[in-house]
Amino acid sequence: MQNYKGFPLVFVVRKKVTVVVPVYDEAPNVSVLAKKINAEFEHSEYDHELIFVDDGSTDDTLVRLTELSECDKNVFFISFSRNFGQQNAIKAGLDHATGDCVITMDGDLQHPPSMIKEFLKHWEDGYDVVYTLREPDKTTSWFKRTSSKLFYKVMSLISDVPIEDGSADFRLLDRVVVDQLKRLPEIGPFYRGLVKWVGFNQKAISYKAAPRHSGRTKYSLNKMIQLAVEGATSFNIRPLVFSISLGFFFSVFSLVAYLPYMIYMLSSRNHFPRWASLISLVVFFGGLNLIVLGFIGIYIGKLFLQAKSRPHYIVQKSNLCQTSVPSY
Repeated sequence: MQNYKGFPLVFVVRKKVTVVVPVYDEAPNVSVLAKKINAEFEHSEYDHELIFVDDGSTDDTLVRLTELSECDKNVFFISFSRNFGQQNAIKAGLDHATGDCVITMDGDLQHPPSMIKEFLKHWEDGYDVVYTLREPDKTTSWFKRTSSKLFYKVMSLISDVPIEDGSADFRLLDRVVVDQLKRLPEIGPFYRGLVKWVGFNQKAISYKAAPRHSGRTKYSLNKMIQLAVEGATSFNIRPLVFSISLGFFFSVFSLVAYLPYMIYMLSSRNHFPRWASLISLVVFFGGLNLIVLGFIGIYIGKLFLQAKSRPHYIVQKSNLCQTSVPSY
């Protein structure tokens, strides 16, 4: 506090919030989402910036973002040279966020912007991470609901980092958490696990996903499988330990179960196609070997990619200060 002509001057420092939104072919949604997010900060005690990360869209998303940024001083965008994936798009947003806290959310409006105030309330209460758990939705297809539950159950079994069912990339991170995440150099980040791994004071809140505003989901079955594999192999070597246990189990099982069967069939005078059982065993254990080698190959591949130290993404265009938008 200072004095000016006998009157005390009080300087109020407003906290800043950065909202990071990865988008891929979301041209019809970006303007609507920006309007809803800006509305949450009207008459607010916070300053804010909105960073859209265009993950190599093939539609008019970049054109819409450019037009939007020209009309709104709070809107910024980063456009990749190609599609590098949602997790790397989140990383780009975290790398260039300047807020005291950062909120990440999807660009299809399924993550309700109305929850921003609840995020900030818990943040002001002292929580460093406020993450969300999606409530069950009966309108979601049976396959998606079942595969999602199976994914999180498997992750809980093989990972040292607990990840609850329904976790999403819809969360608030304090600046201290963001700085720690930025220090992690690993290729193929999996933020649902990394956020839990860094620790700090965390709180979970539930949310009900809204319908997509327009368009269709960009997460194909193939991308979901890739994300699951990335998450399963990012935090420990339990899949390799599981492979050893699996191999040991079937080796013992083959001796205990199949050896008596072979003795019985050889001692009997009934003719049977012995080659059929032999082929079945070869195919079964051949498949088992491929699974084990697959696990080993994934870990070796991670080491290979990490050793090359290629950037996580390449920025093609941005309205942020060009000196602060390198490739990472």
